[in-house]
Amino acid sequence: MEMFLYGFMQRAFQASLLISLIAPFLGLFLILRRQSLMADTLAHVSLAGVALGLLVSINPTWTNILMVIFIAVLLEYIRMLYRTYSEVSIAILMSAGMALALFLMSLNQGGTTLNINQFLFGSIVTISKGQVWILYLLAGTILCLYLIFRKAMYVMIFDEETAFTAGLPIKTMSILFNVLTGITIAIIMPIVGALLVSAILILPAAISMRLSRSFSSTILIGIPITLASMLSGLVTSYEYGTPPGATITLILVAVLAIITILKRLAKVFKMNKSF
Repeated sequence: MEMFLYGFMQRAFQASLLISLIAPFLGLFLILRRQSLMADTLAHVSLAGVALGLLVSINPTWTNILMVIFIAVLLEYIRMLYRTYSEVSIAILMSAGMALALFLMSLNQGGTTLNINQFLFGSIVTISKGQVWILYLLAGTILCLYLIFRKAMYVMIFDEETAFTAGLPIKTMSILFNVLTGITIAIIMPIVGALLVSAILILPAAISMRLSRSFSSTILIGIPITLASMLSGLVTSYEYGTPPGATITLILVAVLAIITILKRLAKVFKMNKSF
């Protein structure tokens, strides 16, 4: 129980609670929009934001947020240019983000390896009070926007042409969604790491989709799954010194595998019973 006495663990648990409220919303929309790899792209670009902050001696969180906002807008612009081949925008920006990160890191030789590694692989000691407060603000904003734009987003996801004909601001909504996803990644990246941050967004929604076919219930089921996985991952990481991002991801993958096997066994049992 001594872990609960440490300030960094208290902040990590608070952040986990807030992330569990955000992740199922963003993850489900990313999956339904067939943009699961967009989270990976923004994570790669986030590294460039971190490297820039360390290079100019500014808090990497702020340079990271500014970088992902710029890339989120640029991502939508390139997606519109290659409307038929939307995955091109992801490939271009993922490569450019990683290249820029490596270039900036090479300019700042000496003394930054540890910091970069913390952002790359995640560390439970890196979450600050300021980042927790930003997460509170972000969670509140996303929940409010979901209540306001839920029906409009639903139409845009499944039929973008109909949404455009109905007069919905598709471009603005899409950019806003990209920006919120980017800021979320920038904030939670210090905990889980750039390499696995997209898994924290995508896997809970993918798991809950196996348990529900309703839009709202998929989100509601995803919240406790995310929270339980993150808390158990943080505790395991603290006890055994494992990377938090990798630990949480492995737990989520194990949950997905167990649910898939149980559903398959239930289906076989039901078929045998019917004969």
